[in-house]
Amino acid sequence: MEAAVPEEATEIHGLRERLAEWLHEKGIQQWPRGEVTLDRIVSEIERAEWHRVRLPELGVVAGMRVLWSDPDFWGEDTTPAVYVHGLMVDRSMARTGMGTFLLESAADLGRAAGVNTLRIDCAESNDVLRSYYAAHGFREVGRHAVRGLFPVTLFERPIDRDAATSPE
Repeated sequence: MEAAVPEEATEIHGLRERLAEWLHEKGIQQWPRGEVTLDRIVSEIERAEWHRVRLPELGVVAGMRVLWSDPDFWGEDTTPAVYVHGLMVDRSMARTGMGTFLLESAADLGRAAGVNTLRIDCAESNDVLRSYYAAHGFREVGRHAVRGLFPVTLFERPIDRDAATSPE
């Protein structure tokens, strides 16, 4: 996993749009179609928020935003933490461990920054994703209704200070 560069914004946006459409077709309320614009992704990349996995033959196949505070979802909580948003894996990479790799990579970033907590959220109604996070050591710590969106479940887990992720 590496930090995204501005030239990858179109690929990242395309992956997000494809996954939003896939979720919609499955009846899963998680990402509203068209919610994230290309301009927004460009701006987030410029702030060094996006990290991605690129494979030579396939291009960008996974990505996520990494933040160091998240008042929109977590309020004014000052707990030092790394926050993951927009975790996405191309459907061609489903069940390959790529999601686990992204979560562990986020933990690595937190560990390197000296924080002990990894946080993530998902739509409260997305039982599959809630179970996925629970299986990866996250515990539900709250719920929040974000302006203009559906209620979300807030998750966190400690970052193991001795662990480190190696690429898959």
